Amino acid sequence: MEQLERIGKYEIQDVLGKGAMGVVYKGYDRAIARTVAIKVIAKASLAPAEIQHVTERFRHEAQAVGRLVHPRIVQIYDYGEDDEIAYIVMEFVNGKTLYEHLSQEVSYEIHEVGEIIRQVLDGIGYAHSEGVVHRDLKLSNILINSDGRIKIGDFGIARIESSELTQVGDILGTPYCMAPEQFLGQDVNSLADLYSIGVIAYELLTGIKPFSGNAATVMQQVLNKRPADPSKLNSRLSPLVDAVLQKALAKRREDRFQSAREFSDAFRAAIDACLKLGASESRQRPASPDGAALLEAAKLLNPGAWAKAAPSSEHVLPDLSGDSAISLDRSVRKARILIVDDEERILTALKSRFRDRYHVFTTTDGTKALDFLTRYPMHVIISDQRMPVMPGVELLRRSREISPRSVRILLTGYSDLAAIVGSINEGEVYRFISKPWDNDQLQRTVAEAVTIALELADTREAPVELPEKMEAGVLIVDREEEIFRVTRELIGGLCPVLYATDLDGALDLMREREIAVVITDVEAEHEELTAMLKLLKQENPQILTIVVTKTSDAEMIVELINQAQLFRFLNKPVNIGLLKKHVYTALQRYLAFIQTPELTREHQVQSVDQVRTSSIGLRILDSTRTLRERWYGAGSPRV
Repeated sequence: MEQLERIGKYEIQDVLGKGAMGVVYKGYDRAIARTVAIKVIAKASLAPAEIQHVTERFRHEAQAVGRLVHPRIVQIYDYGEDDEIAYIVMEFVNGKTLYEHLSQEVSYEIHEVGEIIRQVLDGIGYAHSEGVVHRDLKLSNILINSDGRIKIGDFGIARIESSELTQVGDILGTPYCMAPEQFLGQDVNSLADLYSIGVIAYELLTGIKPFSGNAATVMQQVLNKRPADPSKLNSRLSPLVDAVLQKALAKRREDRFQSAREFSDAFRAAIDACLKLGASESRQRPASPDGAALLEAAKLLNPGAWAKAAPSSEHVLPDLSGDSAISLDRSVRKARILIVDDEERILTALKSRFRDRYHVFTTTDGTKALDFLTRYPMHVIISDQRMPVMPGVELLRRSREISPRSVRILLTGYSDLAAIVGSINEGEVYRFISKPWDNDQLQRTVAEAVTIALELADTREAPVELPEKMEAGVLIVDREEEIFRVTRELIGGLCPVLYATDLDGALDLMREREIAVVITDVEAEHEELTAMLKLLKQENPQILTIVVTKTSDAEMIVELINQAQLFRFLNKPVNIGLLKKHVYTALQRYLAFIQTPELTREHQVQSVDQVRTSSIGLRILDSTRTLRERWYGAGSPRV
């Protein structure tokens, strides 16, 4: 294929790779200043009889992945075709594949393998929930971005549940990663992907594949042979790893893990067992006289041993940053802040700024941070987004599971829309702070977070079940009726579902009805609707807001996180399953606010005078006052 200068609206900057049927280019979308990757197939390189089938499969890849929006999956932006080429425009991943890393003799620590596999299972579990099976997961289809994030790519032979492109009897995939049913030409479902991930985990932990040889030999082994236990190949592995990976590689589908989440939970427990085994062996070895080594050994001690060495009024914690131990006086109501960033200079700067006011703990290791949280509750967690192995969004998501009352802040120097969306939907981030930060704003934001966390530290949120019928309703504000019709179909029997095409219609409904959740597309009337969301959250923090839009404006989403405390964000076209999940979760949270009103503190935002005094702001404030009076004056909202 001759060198191209432009494909559609995209400028061609470089060649990223070449294959038998086409080329992958590095491109640039000047309209939105975005670097992209463009996978191109030249129809002239195909036999005439192949063109239709290959281009259909290529288009199928775009359809399969185009509807998937997830931080672990290479995103599809566009598809195009003419008489000479077919092309897919996708997210540019600035990094290397696992295959490339291993080819360069890179090895991973056990905890790093645990995080890699967890991220892969996270992404593939989401794809499965959308009805997409990858069917060719292998080292060369898993990329590690330069900031440490895992990305799953090349869904070229993926199957959508409704697709008939791939029939039973087709054998597609890479032999050493293929499940038994793929060799046998049987129907392939999501369990084949989980098998492939088991193969990848096996190789990362042991350095060898579970089965090897030519295709025929591998097939015979896959169908008839049990792989060696990983712990016999790597003495640092716990026998629990053997059980998990042997189950993942079971011959019969019913003997394997039945979901990505089930596999992930079991694998995480196995990795934790390995790390505890390693820590135990480290404690049994004689300590080196080197001061740094002694300090590292001290960090591995049982935290209880540190506590026993301190006076009864204090609890001594190992400082994650490498300083000496810090004594916490439990009689003093002083907030604890955990800061995670892969740059030591950032940690040093933040620790210096806050250590006089708060107990500050820092680390560059996300896994260590999560382990620390299981033992020592933190009031505020501040995490960078770009970190090797575990991205900040993932750390905050898992920290929410461990410490739900901690207030979470995402700190980052770039605007990755997928990461921002993940920070809302998965981590429920309180604020988003951009690097380089304004010191005054940073201190105000952290002070607000600390105040809220201290007030809510002892608050217990009782589980909430949705009743058969709610009086508080869901308000849809969108020029198009599709979201309204879908939402009404999903939850119309549970609560009123109201619809307005614009701001004025929404304000009229707010005067008349009790609103629990607002779902809106801010793209059409950006200024008016974003002002409404900001003022609504200032005046009525009990109302949850969900933004549904096609916009790729990361700055606007960050603004809405910080000034409107978005509850969830969904891309159009909307995934129905996610919409239902988010609306039900929002309604449950609303009911939790009724039971425990102080929980709304986490959803309060600063008053923005510029918005409040504008003509739009005054109209909105007048209309939302009824809502505020209903919440604070006339008692709690009715159920």
